[in-house]
Amino acid sequence: MTALLDEVLAPRSPWSHVLGAGQTLRIIDLAGNQAVDFLAYVAGDPQERYDAQATVAAQRALFLRTGSVLRTNEGRPLLSVVASTCEYHDTIGGACSPESNTLRYGHHTSQQHACVDNFLAALAPWGLGKRDIVSNVNWFMNVPVEPDGTLGIVDGISAPGLFVELRAEVDTLVAISNCPQVNNPCNGFDPTPVRLVVGS
Repeated sequence: MTALLDEVLAPRSPWSHVLGAGQTLRIIDLAGNQAVDFLAYVAGDPQERYDAQATVAAQRALFLRTGSVLRTNEGRPLLSVVASTCEYHDTIGGACSPESNTLRYGHHTSQQHACVDNFLAALAPWGLGKRDIVSNVNWFMNVPVEPDGTLGIVDGISAPGLFVELRAEVDTLVAISNCPQVNNPCNGFDPTPVRLVVGS
């Protein structure tokens, strides 16, 4: 693999990039227990985008692992998980927002920075906005589903140096929020940086 880009994304920060078809993105959890919220769109036609329901239905599983294929709202392959050293990744936990923080943790959290804020910043240069934020992937996040159907956000299963690597099946705009959440254990209550490597 030839590295085309290799950078460290600071805690609580947004990021976006267009991957050419066949290029890869490796996301490395540098310190461990850092959730990385993720959205993806067909570059040039962002109304076709990652779709959690289509992805879950096609693979008949909630969690993403090596070999999983992220599908669009048209059912097409968008990105493939070509490698993952973390056992699995979440598709249902969603992105934190000022509204969800207030509901879950109290009104004193309403001004805390959230993943929705990061997504808005990451998508703005591409002409996308709040209506373009859909259900997202949470790399490295642990959201178990209990037998009664309830789910929780619990301590992560990642560790320092674990990674997930994606291959773009078409030209793909990706947007990341290096999650700023401090009110639940998805980031070990202490957001940390991640490393992003784009390769060909």
